[in-house]
Amino acid sequence: MDQRTLETWEMAMAQPSHSAEPVDAGAAESDPGLELGQLRRAMRSRGTIDLARGVLMAVFAITPEKAWTALVMTSQNTNIKLHRVAQQVVDSAGGAPLPPQIRKRLSAAIAELAAGDGSAGPRCDARTADSGRDGGLPRCS
Repeated sequence: MDQRTLETWEMAMAQPSHSAEPVDAGAAESDPGLELGQLRRAMRSRGTIDLARGVLMAVFAITPEKAWTALVMTSQNTNIKLHRVAQQVVDSAGGAPLPPQIRKRLSAAIAELAAGDGSAGPRCDARTADSGRDGGLPRCS
């Protein structure tokens, strides 16, 4: 990875509302249409990702950073785009069931983060985070 790509990756990772995938700055500079498409896609998905982070923060009493990490871990472990995972989480807050694969991986991510430093609060631990109700978000008691 060259220095320019590394800097682009670091900038993308510093912005938790953007995709977790690095953007090839060289390709975007040589093709303004590609850069415009990437920016439009990021703008469309940002609101959904932020809503999903808020849902996870409220349900599990976790920090924004841990909510972001849980979404990224779930996306990576299911091989589903981050914005699609986020949309499923937002939909589940309204009563739609989470697909079993997402529910399982999200439960595992929340449990791992909760066990890591105990910052998920007394309402959530590895045992209770794995008990999704009716296919919706796993809940903590």
